[in-house]
Order: sequence, then structure tokens, then C-alpha cells
Amino acid sequence: MNEDIPLARRDEIAARLAQGQPVVAAALATEFHVSEDAIRRDLRALAAEGRCRRVYGGALPITPASAPMASRIDQAQERKAALARAAVPLIEPGELLFLDSGSTNLSLVALLPEDFGLTVATNSVDIAAAVLRRADLPLIMTGGVVDPAVGGCVDAQAMQQVAQMNIDRCFIGSCAISSKAGISAFSLADASFKRAVLAASRHGIVLALNDKFDARAPHRIAAVKAIGSIVVEHDLPRAERAALSKGGASVLAAAEAVGS
Repeated sequence: MNEDIPLARRDEIAARLAQGQPVVAAALATEFHVSEDAIRRDLRALAAEGRCRRVYGGALPITPASAPMASRIDQAQERKAALARAAVPLIEPGELLFLDSGSTNLSLVALLPEDFGLTVATNSVDIAAAVLRRADLPLIMTGGVVDPAVGGCVDAQAMQQVAQMNIDRCFIGSCAISSKAGISAFSLADASFKRAVLAASRHGIVLALNDKFDARAPHRIAAVKAIGSIVVEHDLPRAERAALSKGGASVLAAAEAVGS
């Protein structure tokens, strides 16, 4: 059995991923007449280059929704800010907020009212850093091993810490949204952590860019009716909004983003 990792094979796998095709390690091993270990080494190398996202049994192509948080922070900033501005009126004075790891939730930090006596908890390294720069916001950060793709801690230790909190309002990050499938995540650990946050919270909110409605993710977090409010962009198709409402979600449309 040929255990070499020729660049030609890796390039062929990368080309399929670039075309939006998911790949399965067992099928690739049969096609290229190598072991699954050899294919897994290919996929690890491609994932390290940011060209795919590893999942059990294979890999998924990178989409805007599945890209690591670090690469999404500077994207669509005005659109994310528009969602955050629409969500701020939902917050009440004195609340403990949980900002789940996500580049859209990061936009909330600068907009939180200064005189509300809020406390912010988060599992996100970037969100924690932004909150720390605001002297008026007490910060609670869940610990554990940081998942680079998620940009925060989603392991068992982080889940145990969340279970001991009385969260008033959580802002849950989502990788994909559907009126039928609910909100979903690409990572099993991330989905489990988000479910723990929702279970510890009185109210749940999702800020959703339009691309989340075109994405698909394998791990379900919750049905849309389990989310208190879903804040969407101003130009999300009316049929999509209606489907979310029919599914039991409270839908709030943001104003048009500045400069869009």
C-alpha cells in the first residue's frame, strides 16, 4: 500500500473542497488506493492551511459561516453592527449577559449601555478582551481549552461553569439557521456548549447574518421556538422571516447597515 502523501492527491482533494464538495476519508482512500490514515494526514494538512474544516470521517469546505472566528472578525462589520444595534433595546438594566463566541456577538460589546449595571460572561477570547477594555463592565470568562476554530472554550469544564450561572440573557452564536432544522453548529462540542448556555438562561437571542440561512451544519443546537428572539438583516426575504415566525421565533429586523 502506498503511504506517501503526493502533492497531486492533496491538490485534487483541495480542488473538490474549493468547489464546495464535502469529502469522506474512506471513499478517498479507496479512490486513491491509500490508507485512511494517509487521507487523514492530507485533511489535517489542508485544515491547517485553512482550506477545509475537519469533521468525523472527512472534511467540509470552508464557507463564510464555517470559517474560524479570527478570520471573520473584520468581515461585514457594518452589517454585524446593525444587528447589534437592533438587539440592544432587548437588554434590561442589571442583567447578567452571556455573549457566546462569535464575530457578530463581538459587535455588541461597544454598544452595551454604560449606565445599565450589566455584567458580561463569555467563553470567547476576543469578546473577553473587548469587554476588558471597558471599565464599566464586570467580566466573567469561562475557562478550559480554547478551540481555535470556535475562538473560545467549549469543553466540559466550560459547560460545568455555565451550569452554575443564572444568566438573564444569552446571545448564542450560530453557524446555520433554518426554520425547520433550527439553529446548528459545525462542531459537536460547540453545539453542546451552546445548549448548556441556553439551559442556564432566561432569554435567548441569535443575531443572524443572511449567509447563515444558506449554510448547513450537522449539529443541532435548538429549534427556533426555543430562542427568544432572532435578529435578522433588513433584507432577509419576507418568506424566510415568515417561516421563522411560524416556527415559533420572535423575529426582529435590523435597520439597513450604514454604507450598504
